[in-house]
Amino acid sequence: MSTTILFDPLLPWWMIAALGGVLMAGIALAVLRGLSGWAFRGLAGLVVLAALTSPVYQQEEREPLTDIVVMVEDQSASQSLGDRAEVTVEAAAELAAKIEARDNTELRRVTVADGIDNTGTQLMTALSEALAEEPSARIAGVVVLSDGRLHDIERAPDIPAPLHLLHTGREGDWDRRVVVEIAPAFGILDEEISMTLRITDVGNAPPGVTTVPVDISIDGDTPQRFQVPLDQGIELPVVLPHGGRNVLQFSTPVADGELTDRNNAAIVQINGVRDRLSVLLVSGEPHPGGRTWRNLLKSDSSVDLVHFTILRPPEKQDGVPVRELSLIAFPTRELFLEKIEDFDLIIFDRYKRRGILPSVYLDNVRNYVENGGAVLIAAGPDFASAESLYRTPLESIIPARPTARVIEQRYLPSVTDLGERHPVTSGLSQEETETWGRWHRHIEVSDVMGDVVMTGAEDNPLLILDRVGEGRVALLASDHAWLWNRGYEGGGPQLELLRRLAHWMMKEPELEEEALWAEATGQEMRIIRRSLTETIGPVTITTPSGEVLEMELEELNPGRFETVYTGAELGLYRIANGDLNAVIGLGPSSPVEFEETIASAEPLADVMAATGGGAMALENGVPRLRSVRPGRPALGRGWIGLTPRGAYETRAVMQLPLLPAWLVLLLASALVIAGWLREGRR
Repeated sequence: MSTTILFDPLLPWWMIAALGGVLMAGIALAVLRGLSGWAFRGLAGLVVLAALTSPVYQQEEREPLTDIVVMVEDQSASQSLGDRAEVTVEAAAELAAKIEARDNTELRRVTVADGIDNTGTQLMTALSEALAEEPSARIAGVVVLSDGRLHDIERAPDIPAPLHLLHTGREGDWDRRVVVEIAPAFGILDEEISMTLRITDVGNAPPGVTTVPVDISIDGDTPQRFQVPLDQGIELPVVLPHGGRNVLQFSTPVADGELTDRNNAAIVQINGVRDRLSVLLVSGEPHPGGRTWRNLLKSDSSVDLVHFTILRPPEKQDGVPVRELSLIAFPTRELFLEKIEDFDLIIFDRYKRRGILPSVYLDNVRNYVENGGAVLIAAGPDFASAESLYRTPLESIIPARPTARVIEQRYLPSVTDLGERHPVTSGLSQEETETWGRWHRHIEVSDVMGDVVMTGAEDNPLLILDRVGEGRVALLASDHAWLWNRGYEGGGPQLELLRRLAHWMMKEPELEEEALWAEATGQEMRIIRRSLTETIGPVTITTPSGEVLEMELEELNPGRFETVYTGAELGLYRIANGDLNAVIGLGPSSPVEFEETIASAEPLADVMAATGGGAMALENGVPRLRSVRPGRPALGRGWIGLTPRGAYETRAVMQLPLLPAWLVLLLASALVIAGWLREGRR
């Protein structure tokens, strides 16, 4: 029950004050002139002034409300270090008992887990959401059980009561961390790239340590160990060993007494790309297909094309003086002896023996393929003649022998069953292949070696792919691919086919017919296995902690097997299937939760100071609870303060006017009459 007197003035207060001044002046004048009834008339004026303020006697029936204390429990990854999780659980239980033992006090418990997408501890966000659900007039205090390492301090809410941090760290904590400060997203093969690495100690680290060992491995291979200075940026020159994804892991051994080994390793994934692809295109004679090859290769900005077309063979004798010819001499020695290793691919387009390339040069081409080069032969009618390239030192590497028969008839190229699984031709065929345009010439071949991925007239091999030594050879037994380019009878996928063919020969990783790789999205990886065989065994996954498990793969498309695995750990996963191996890193290369592992009150210092709260270490025990008045310090030795809010809920209100109109009229009239009588008696 509460009683108060309220005022609801009929006029503005300044006007009532002005009327009061006029009344006092009138009373003073009456006193100076000696009027005997001034007291009664002054009292009448005061009654009227009091009536203008409309005084009301109010009586409320109130029900007191409890104070609310919010306790935030940090359960993020950094809270799993050392014994922080156990300390937090025990302290939360003891503190909850103390809060619930207080009179007129309720407890609200809020837990904070890791933020998604490596956003760290979103403690202020969780606190804002909790406070939004409670009346601010009832909040008596906020107690946070955490290591103090939060990552959303900019979202701190307006806290109407003391905020306290009970941090879980210990005075002797220290940690060593591997930091990759600079790492490119991609690197050019065979060129040196630079990375910056730093090994740093934080906290109460052992003194006297100046150098530490660092292990560096690429794609999970045996690591190499180096001694590097501590707390200094180290520039590392790196040459990527292969195209595609290269996984580099940097790690340092765990030291005695170190807080955690979760940040003793860093994984960097760099995509290896070729700077430029050098292609030599040699056309035996001008024909429409030559422009198709040239347009295809020139459309790729990463290809450096050297193209020669033999317009004037040596046997041609027309009497024109050499000095008057505008043709460029074919630099055979420079291209096929001195510079041949500089090319990634050599294409012979309808080329035949004409005495321009001696056998020693073609024998050098064979050695070039066996040592890792690539040769593509686009065969024309000359391939079936006595002047065929097959009748040169290249015979040992060409995947099929011409029968000397040229089939001149209309036919529809088709993808073989093997071709459906091969990355060069996979997905090119359609349910109704009749929509493709037909070709009109096919060079018949036999004694096939390698993979036949397309067939042509009379079901003869049309496109044959083979590996020779370290290199690759392809034979296209027709010179009519250009018909698709011209849209003949609807055309066909010649650009995609020739592009894939050229990139397969240049050993692009995405076109390997036997391949194993994984694609990561957060903590989930999609494992992909490509194979020419119809069945493959399970894939073996080795987790960062050493656990080994097997998973079956499902064939989603011909030659493409997939499965999805979700890894609970951060770090490097090793994947194996038969002789193929792959590695992939799950999670961020540097998790935010482990960038700063030493407990600290500094991130919350400004927010706590604004509320009068402070920080204490749970290492010294759970503090006592005291009640403090608003605005007073809420932290002391061994205790923290809560501010009682005295909130209540009004159940009923009764109001009674102190000067009703009838009473004002009665009093004012009586006083005025009394004054008149007093003056008349005198």
